[in-house]
Amino acid sequence: MTEQRMDTICVQGGYHPGDAEPRQVPIYQSTTWKYDTSEHMGRLFDLEESGYFYSRLQNPTCDLVAAKIAEMEGGSAAMLTSSGMAANFLAIFNIAEAGDHVVASSAIYGGTYNLLSHTMKRMGLTCTFVAPDCSDEELEAAFRPNTKLVFGETIANPALAVLDIERFAAAAHEHGVPLMVDNTFPTPVMCRPIEWGADIVTHSTTKYMDGHAAYLGGVIVDAGKFDWMAHADTFPGLTTPDESYHGVTYAEKFGLEGAFITKATAQLMRDLGPMQNPQAAFFLNSSLESLHVRMPRHCENGLAVATYLNNHPKIRFVSYPGLEGDPYYETAKKYMPNGTCGVVSFGFEGGRAAAETFMKNLSLCQIATHVADARTCCLHPANATHRQMNDAELEACGISPDMVRLSCGLESSQDLIADIEHALSLV
Repeated sequence: MTEQRMDTICVQGGYHPGDAEPRQVPIYQSTTWKYDTSEHMGRLFDLEESGYFYSRLQNPTCDLVAAKIAEMEGGSAAMLTSSGMAANFLAIFNIAEAGDHVVASSAIYGGTYNLLSHTMKRMGLTCTFVAPDCSDEELEAAFRPNTKLVFGETIANPALAVLDIERFAAAAHEHGVPLMVDNTFPTPVMCRPIEWGADIVTHSTTKYMDGHAAYLGGVIVDAGKFDWMAHADTFPGLTTPDESYHGVTYAEKFGLEGAFITKATAQLMRDLGPMQNPQAAFFLNSSLESLHVRMPRHCENGLAVATYLNNHPKIRFVSYPGLEGDPYYETAKKYMPNGTCGVVSFGFEGGRAAAETFMKNLSLCQIATHVADARTCCLHPANATHRQMNDAELEACGISPDMVRLSCGLESSQDLIADIEHALSLV
């Protein structure tokens, strides 16, 4: 059979029941598995056989859903995590540790910025941030001899800058390191970064993939294309024996397609434990079955709201990569020709006070520390998700004190605009 289209993968990917087996993904609500002999379990612990023994490492429900997302992204393997932050942390820490260095786009989610600039710094890892539209010379200057990874977001949250994936991938590969891309906002329905050179893709599945603000979750997808052994000295964790796991050398035993996710599972998930639970994975799978239907509507509503705001005299700026004239419009057209996302960021002529007044007078659009679900929600980043940043850090992330992030849900765009229009009339 030829490669299936995204619509079909969303509905039927990952799980293919046999004769007289359940059509729905089964929920394996069990912490442990029973075996007849300790020798059998020993072979599982030695990674000599595939199987399950403790759900902190692997669970069949989670693996089936991870397989679907890997197929959606065009990757070789994937692992579910308890949150998007857990996914980013594990993916970075899987190859970069104390004494290492990361190059990252500065226009990223505030929590990830904080993870790289503060939390992982205390663990001995340093990071150089570059603007997503930096010059080639500035990007080149960010690399160091101990750089292990380049990181960016397909569409930055909340600045909505679009990463030039091909350019960042080329720079990473020139230095013998992988490119990791957080693809939460467009999802694989709108963009597949692996097709443009990304090596590792992460998601907060809490957002569009779940789509209903019901369950936290994350996922790491490996493209299965980066040759770790060709850069063996740079990545000893993958290319030399792991004494904490019976001396296995992941890149040799599991090859390009399996080394990264196997190490993340057998080593990091084992020791740190941020696994997604099977109930959450089951509901995530149910949501994925409609993702290809929901994403175009989110994009349609986002464009309608952005177009309205772009023509309003009280609005200082509108950031929406799907809006013609946006600085990232052409880049978005290249990587996401069918739409970007439903998130719109905008600022006010009246400054921060106007933004706060506007939000107080919304009715249909709900104030919430969330984004990318069926119900439209609104957030003032400088007062919430990016509150820990100083003004200089906010500016580096593309955030101003008057910025509001509006995540357009699945409601009528006319009703959303009516609510926004009423709130603006009181500013």
